[in-house]
Amino acid sequence: MKKRDFLKNVSLAALGAPFYGSALANSAEVVSQTPIHELTTDEDFWLKVRDDYKLKPDYINLESGYYNIIPTPTLEALHKNIDKVNYEGSYYMRTVQWENKARMTEKLGEIIGTTNKNIIITRNATESLDMVIMGMDWKAGDEAVYAIQDYGAMKLMFEQVAKRYGVVNKEVSVPNHPKSDEEIVGVYEKAITPNTKLLMVSHMINITGHILPIKKICQMAHEKGVQVLVDGAHCIGHFEFDITDLECDYYGSSLHKWLAVPLGTGLLYVADEHIDTLWPIFAEADRDPGDIARLNHTGTIPVYHDLTIENAIDYYNLLGGKRKEARMRYLQEYWTSKVRNIPGIILNTPQEPYRACGIANVGIEGMEPADLAKKLLDDYRIFTVAVKYANVNGCRITPNVFTTTDELDTFVKALKEMAA
Repeated sequence: MKKRDFLKNVSLAALGAPFYGSALANSAEVVSQTPIHELTTDEDFWLKVRDDYKLKPDYINLESGYYNIIPTPTLEALHKNIDKVNYEGSYYMRTVQWENKARMTEKLGEIIGTTNKNIIITRNATESLDMVIMGMDWKAGDEAVYAIQDYGAMKLMFEQVAKRYGVVNKEVSVPNHPKSDEEIVGVYEKAITPNTKLLMVSHMINITGHILPIKKICQMAHEKGVQVLVDGAHCIGHFEFDITDLECDYYGSSLHKWLAVPLGTGLLYVADEHIDTLWPIFAEADRDPGDIARLNHTGTIPVYHDLTIENAIDYYNLLGGKRKEARMRYLQEYWTSKVRNIPGIILNTPQEPYRACGIANVGIEGMEPADLAKKLLDDYRIFTVAVKYANVNGCRITPNVFTTTDELDTFVKALKEMAA
């Protein structure tokens, strides 16, 4: 039995033991008997989950995409981990630091369906993805393909690689409302030539929440001899997937987003055949072939953040990945379904459930995104982020498990009033 399947069947009371006293732990055993489709809309249960968060009352936070506020049980675990490392000092750093790090990567592997021999812990998705972009053995004339909707930091790294090595970059544009998976695959396929070496693609486009058909893109690219780097900054802890099923070569993510790990934690997955081909950011001593630790010479870092990965995963497992995914998708569809066909309101996120989860993007016709974000905050006390590039004009809306439908009703009312 896979570890993930085991965790689904193990007693939730046992999983909740480390969080004794938290609102979620106190109700988890009863909730385990409730079908997911019923629990998704059970506002009383999600109010209990909300009780595990300390939230600023000044505004409604609909901008969880940059950084997820971590629940109180995880925050308390972080404080204990800081105390532990500080108490033991150099003894901790010279003795158990590395075996603890290996335990963290093993637990991460259980979440995404792989083993720790293919995972390293980084500081964020930018570091993970840039490590691949910068670490490939580029030659003048090699080509890279990515989308204008991709995250800016990685596009800047591609530009630097182009200046440094003579790489040719090709940008494509992903439609906000594709007619089919094949249309998206075709966008990337048309940009590939015999010189194409790497294709970067977002698992979930950060500005719209659009989930792309990664496996189909990877299969197409591999048929043409092209490696695929996947930006999964918003995916781990947001919706369930098995990374090996995606068939990608590299995958980078930020754990301080939807897995709700403390700030400054990320992940890089590298397929077996590429572990020995990348140049690390910081030089490492010789290691055995296939040892991914060669890519992970970090120097001295705040290791208590790494330690708290375990606590964040325990809380995530207690809540349940499928339960969280279902709730996140429900929250997005709750508000988008109420405004999708209203004149003057523009949704930049696909309607099909499998093409999105908790994130969506909305604009008001004739209103600059920055003005929309300001009006939402000033007039309605709703905090969002404005987006104006790559054919997307609007505000990214990222609720969280602590978001209530009453708060989303306030948001919907604001949109309708502004559109009118």
